[in-house]
Amino acid sequence: MGIRSIERVLEVLQELNRQPVSTIAMLHASTGLPKPTLVRILKTLEETGYVDNDARLGGYQVTAQVASLSGGYHKEPMVVEAGRPWAVALTRKHQWPISIALYDKDAIAVRFSTIPDSAISPFHRTVNMRLPILTRGLGLAYFAFAPEEEQEFIVSILQKSDDPQAALARDPRRLQMIIHQVREQGFATRPADIEPKNSNTIAVPLFNGENRVVASLGLTYFRSAFASTKEATERYVPVLTNASSEIMVDLVRLSKATQITV
Repeated sequence: MGIRSIERVLEVLQELNRQPVSTIAMLHASTGLPKPTLVRILKTLEETGYVDNDARLGGYQVTAQVASLSGGYHKEPMVVEAGRPWAVALTRKHQWPISIALYDKDAIAVRFSTIPDSAISPFHRTVNMRLPILTRGLGLAYFAFAPEEEQEFIVSILQKSDDPQAALARDPRRLQMIIHQVREQGFATRPADIEPKNSNTIAVPLFNGENRVVASLGLTYFRSAFASTKEATERYVPVLTNASSEIMVDLVRLSKATQITV
């Protein structure tokens, strides 16, 4: 027979992980736990560093401390933690969903999305979705700014696979042209011939304090909402670039705050 109090804590943590920000009312509705019980659980989790009550966002959210429970905590959850408030703020202002994605072997994986906060999202769910790194905006925004040795490693994996990206990976001239274009303009978009064709994603790289790309930040919109891709990029690239700079500042701050002195 399990310990009910621990089960309740784990249930609350699971619900907190499903939403970018959760209120007492939301947690009460999803778990059925009494509000006084939820307040005690959240206060304990906050005191132990697993939950943050962010007044800017109006609710509770998990912190990078939660990721440490898995024993595999490195930089990935930290960049998501740094970027999450900015992503939510961007969606609240511009309505479109924002995603934060990280490199995952031969793909780019969405680790955070504000789809729950967007009433006009082209997608229902994208978190944990692995996307082709060479043919998606989020993937290209990371790949183009990755160190050359990392690019070569990714290409070598794709060249030996049956992945649809393999053809592009085996065409170094075309690939270099794409890399040059993305680097020159500072952002990437999804090619018009890639499904789903009714939407597009504008993505920029996210850097750490050492100017190394660690993730990508993307905004997804319906193509029909704008006369052209140029119109959309002119409106949102400056917004995403500014957010990227601010996220880097917060990432550096969080990294210093969580350093362990031996």
